[in-house]
Amino acid sequence: MLEVKNLFCERDERVLFANFSFQINAAEVVQIIGQNGSGKTTLLRILCGLSDAYTGEIYWHGVALDDEREQYFQAMLYVGHLAGVKGSLTAEENLRWMMQLDKSLNKCTIAEALKQVGLCGFEDVPCHSLSAGQQRRVGLARLYLSSAPLWILDEPFTALDKQGVKEKEALIANHIQEGGAVILTTHHDLMIPGQIIRPINLDEVAVA
Repeated sequence: MLEVKNLFCERDERVLFANFSFQINAAEVVQIIGQNGSGKTTLLRILCGLSDAYTGEIYWHGVALDDEREQYFQAMLYVGHLAGVKGSLTAEENLRWMMQLDKSLNKCTIAEALKQVGLCGFEDVPCHSLSAGQQRRVGLARLYLSSAPLWILDEPFTALDKQGVKEKEALIANHIQEGGAVILTTHHDLMIPGQIIRPINLDEVAVA
C-alpha cells in the first residue's frame, strides 16, 4: 500500500533517519516507537505531506508519491497529536468544516459520529467550553466519518479516559478487518483486538 525507500531526515544538525525503508500493507497496523525527540511526529508529518524536509522516495501502490499526490491525499486521513479543532466553533461546526476540506468524510452523519465518541448532546457547544478530552474526541470523530483506507494517527489516545481508549482500539480493529491500514504513534500499551501490531523503532533507525 505505502512504501518508503532510503528516507533521510536531519533536524538541528542531528540525523533522525538514514537509509530508512519500510512498507505498510492493507489490513496491517504499524506502531512507530522511540524516545522523545527520535522523530516520530516528524516521520508522520512527512508521510502525510506536511513536511518536505527529507530526501528519499515514497510510493503509493507502487507509484511515486509526486505522481499520485491527489489520489494519495484522498485515500489518507491524518489526525495529529493536538485536538485540531477551532475553539470558537461548535463540535458540529468543526466537523462540517473538516468535511469541506476532506471529501472522504462522508461515511455517516455528523450526529452519529459525535454519538460514537460520547458527545451526544454536545453538538452545539463551542469547543473552547469542552474539556481537553472532549476536544480530542471531536477530532477523533473524523475516524467515524472517513472512508480513507490509510489512517496516520499521532498519539490518538492522548487525553482519553480508559473507555475512550478501548473504543478507539476497537475502531482501529474494525478498520483493519475491513482492509484498511494504520500507522500510529502512542505511548499507550496498544492492544488491538485480533491484530498483530508491527513496531518500527526509530531509535534503531537513527544509528542504522
